[in-house]
Amino acid sequence: MRMRWRLVIPLFFFCGLAMQALQHDSHEGMGKEAAADREWSELASSMERMHATMAATAPSGDLDVDFVKLMLPHHQAAIDMAKIQLLHGKDPQIRRLAQEIITDQQSEIELMQHWLKQSEPKSK
Repeated sequence: MRMRWRLVIPLFFFCGLAMQALQHDSHEGMGKEAAADREWSELASSMERMHATMAATAPSGDLDVDFVKLMLPHHQAAIDMAKIQLLHGKDPQIRRLAQEIITDQQSEIELMQHWLKQSEPKSK
């Protein structure tokens, strides 16, 4: 349970960043408000998928395996959120960050998947 909280803390940070990025001026038209609501919904959906996947992960008794299995959906959610940023975001610096997140997190997912495959018990 302690490990899950360690994973959740960075998620709150990402949520805060996403909330700031999607806030809009109250004087803008309803079209922008509807778009912001849709974009927020996309971000929230990616977080919900991540939480559901993490919650459904049963402990294996091996901390290394459990860590990797919980990090996989965490990284995938980061990729999903970054793709949403690239579709709708305007700030060049944040768009560049989103692209770096996609590249880095995908590489780490591949590494973790390879590690899991290698760490599977060999059947006789």
